[in-house]
Amino acid sequence: MKDSYMNAFEGWKQQLWFIAELMIISAVLSYLIKYGGAYLPLSGTSSQALFIVLLPTVVIAIALYLRYLFHKKQG
Repeated sequence: MKDSYMNAFEGWKQQLWFIAELMIISAVLSYLIKYGGAYLPLSGTSSQALFIVLLPTVVIAIALYLRYLFHKKQG
């Protein structure tokens, strides 16, 4: 009985760590966009703004997809 609780706790711990990693990566990307974006030599076109706004979402989606493939391959 104790082992099943420990296994469940380990699963939760892994999920919480993964969520924390995603939040940290998202925060870093947001910080870079907010404070580092002013130093980029870009003209203010709407297509560039759309690209910069959607970039973090696309990066996180790719990371999630790769993680899904990795876990699917392991069983």
